[in-house]
Amino acid sequence: MTVVERREIALVDLLDRLLAGGVVVTGDITLRIADVDLVRIDLNALISSVNEQVPSPWGESS
Repeated sequence: MTVVERREIALVDLLDRLLAGGVVVTGDITLRIADVDLVRIDLNALISSVNEQVPSPWGESS
């Protein structure tokens, strides 16, 4: 067993690393009955932290 295999990462540390770099979540959900699409949902989300080094894309509000 190598050092990398024995290394444990807490959930908080994992979330901190993901938010620091950003995470893109994509997915498609389709509700279909008898081969007829009734509802289709497309999901595209960017989850990231915002600070002085990574400014908000919406800018300052007055």
